[in-house]
Amino acid sequence: MSAIVQQDPALLETNPPLVLGNPSYHDLSERISTIIEPEIGQTPMKYWITLGVTASITGLLGAMLTYLAVTGIGVWGNNRPVGWAWDITNFVFWIGIGHAGTLISAILFLFRQKWRTSINRSAEAMTLFAVMCAGIFPLFHTGRPWRAYWLFPVPNTDHNVWQNFRSPLVWDVFAVSTYFTVSLLFWFTGLVPDLATLRDRAVTKIRQWVFGFFSLGWRGSARHWRNYEAAYLILAGISTPLVLSVHSVVSFDFATSVIPGWHTTIFPPYFVAGAIFSGFACVMTLLLIARWTLNLQDLITMKHLENMNKIILVTGSIVGYAYCTEFFIAWYSGNIYERFTFLNRAFGPYWWAAWSMYTCNVFIPQLYWFKKLRTNLWVMFIISITTNIGMWFERFVIIATSLTRDFLPSSWWFFHPTWVDMCTFLGTIGLFLTLFLVFARFLPLIAISEVKGVRATEKHVFPAEAGEMVA
Repeated sequence: MSAIVQQDPALLETNPPLVLGNPSYHDLSERISTIIEPEIGQTPMKYWITLGVTASITGLLGAMLTYLAVTGIGVWGNNRPVGWAWDITNFVFWIGIGHAGTLISAILFLFRQKWRTSINRSAEAMTLFAVMCAGIFPLFHTGRPWRAYWLFPVPNTDHNVWQNFRSPLVWDVFAVSTYFTVSLLFWFTGLVPDLATLRDRAVTKIRQWVFGFFSLGWRGSARHWRNYEAAYLILAGISTPLVLSVHSVVSFDFATSVIPGWHTTIFPPYFVAGAIFSGFACVMTLLLIARWTLNLQDLITMKHLENMNKIILVTGSIVGYAYCTEFFIAWYSGNIYERFTFLNRAFGPYWWAAWSMYTCNVFIPQLYWFKKLRTNLWVMFIISITTNIGMWFERFVIIATSLTRDFLPSSWWFFHPTWVDMCTFLGTIGLFLTLFLVFARFLPLIAISEVKGVRATEKHVFPAEAGEMVA
C-alpha cells in the first residue's frame, strides 16, 4: 500500500541529505566518471596550465635534492646546536598532513559515519602523497641517501653496521613504511568497484585493458561484494591503530631525549591530535578547491564541510589544551631548564613563531563555535590555510626553541634557513600538488559505489519530491 510522504522541514534542517539534487544511480556514475573520461584534447587548458606550474616546482625539488646529494647537507642551515631544523620540521609536518586520510576512511568507516563517503577517496590519496613528501627529508638528512637500505634489517656484515633498534629514528622507518603500505592497500581496495565501472565505460582498448587489469576481474556479484566488504573491514581495523601509532612513534623522536621542551609524556596524544587537526585542514583546502572547480556542490555538501569543521574545532581545542599543559608542567616540575625553555619559547627570539602558532592553532579555530562562520566557504578556506601554517610553525617552534638555547650558554646560536631549505620545502609542495592533480585527472575523486550506497539509504528518508510515492 502506498502513501504520500511529505518532507519534514525540521528533519531537513537537523539532518540534511548527503547527496543533493535527487540523482539516480546512473546519474551518479555519469557525474563522477565524466570528470576523468575526457580525452587529452578535451581536458580543460587550465588543468594543464596548473599541472605545468606544479610540475615545474617539482622539478625544482629534483634540482635541490641533486645539489644536496652532490654537495652535502651543509647547504642546509643546520648548525650547532640546531642539528635538526627545517628538514625534521617538514618531515613531521607532512606526516601530520597524511593522518586525515586514514582517519576519515578507517575510523569513521568503523563508526558507520555515512558523511565520509564523498571525501574519503581524496583524503586517502592525500595520505599517500603526503607520506611520499615526508620520506624525502629524513632520507637526505642522513647525508648518504644511497645507503638507505642500511635502515632496514638486512644482513650487512661486510660493513659491520647494525641497526640500533632502541632508537626511535629506526622506529620511524618501520612505522611510516607500514603506515604507507596499509594505506595504499586500503585506498586500492576501495577503488576496485569504481575501476570496474570505468572499465565497463571505457571506449578505448588501452583504458579497457588498464582498468580491467586493476579491477581484478570485478563483476559485482554477491560473492565479490562479500569478499570486498570483509577485506575493507579488515584493512580498516588494521589502519585504525596505525593512526595512533605512527605519529606517536614520530613524537618519540623528541620525547625519549633529555632536551628541555622535548622529554614530555604528553607528546604522543598531543602529536596525534595535531596531526588530525592539520590533516583535516589540508583535506578541507583541497576539497573546497575541487568542489568549486569541478562543480561538486551536490556531492560534497555543506554537511560534509561542517562536520569536518567540527572535528577541526575539537582537535584544535585539544592542541590548545596541550599547549597549556606544557606550560603548567614546566612551572609545576620546578625544573629551571624546563621553565626557561617555555618562557624562551613565548618571549625569546622566536616569539613571533610561537605566537603565530598560538593564533593559528588555538584562537582562530574557535570561530567555528558559530554556525554562521562554520558554514561560510570563505571562512573555511582561510582557516584551513592558517591552520596548516600554524601547524608548521608548531613543529618549527618545538625544534628551534629547544635547540637554540641548550644547557651551555656558550653554544647558543640561531637557525637561519638557506635558500636550499626553502626551495626544497617548496618543491615538496609542488610534488604533493602534482600527484594530487594527476590522481584527480585519471582516477575517481569521489567513491562512486559508496555514494550510491548513501543515496540508497537516503531515498527512504528524503524523498525527492514533497509528494513522492513510496511503498
